[in-house]
Amino acid sequence: MIIVGAKGLAKEILDILAQRDALNNLFFFDNVSKDLPLKFFDRFPILRTIESAKEVFYESKDYSFALGLGNPMLRYKLYQLFIQAEGKLASTISPKAHIGTFGNSIEEGVTILPGVVITSDVKIGMGCLINPNCTISHDSHIGRFVEMSPSVNITGNCTIGDFSNLGTGSIILPKVTIGRNVIVGAGAVVTRDVPDNTLVVGIPAVAKKKLDPLEF
Repeated sequence: MIIVGAKGLAKEILDILAQRDALNNLFFFDNVSKDLPLKFFDRFPILRTIESAKEVFYESKDYSFALGLGNPMLRYKLYQLFIQAEGKLASTISPKAHIGTFGNSIEEGVTILPGVVITSDVKIGMGCLINPNCTISHDSHIGRFVEMSPSVNITGNCTIGDFSNLGTGSIILPKVTIGRNVIVGAGAVVTRDVPDNTLVVGIPAVAKKKLDPLEF
């Protein structure tokens, strides 16, 4: 497997894989940072080009990759890069997360870190990042490439649109719909629906600015 990213979040992905005894033939990828060593923790090679990633896929016959970095758009762009290299997107889910038994659906490429609680009838879209101690309650739908910072609380019957970013400790109250490409500030309490391309902050959360729409 290749972990895309070789900094902060990648360390948390590495810990999940260690707990699952899945460290064989593990590589990391970073084609941007200039301050990295040749190996992650002096053990796992860091690939610098997509061509070298393709070689690893071909030689190992393991085409799986996981997203080990934050930011919805950055995750999406690197997902596209690796899909074009014939990679197969994989999820990394901590054994210390609690995921309910009934009605849940988690698409590929989702990262779920320790302390997360997902109850029942929750749908989570491709490429999401759910940081430690988040909660997602019944009948909620999380779109594609959503990032939930630590300790976000999504209550029942909520919908979160694609590419949205929920700040640390924010709370989404029941039956609220968050649009596509929305940023919710840290600690905000969202009590009503939020339209696409909006930044909201505060208690209760209010719109502070319009964001540039995504170009796809």
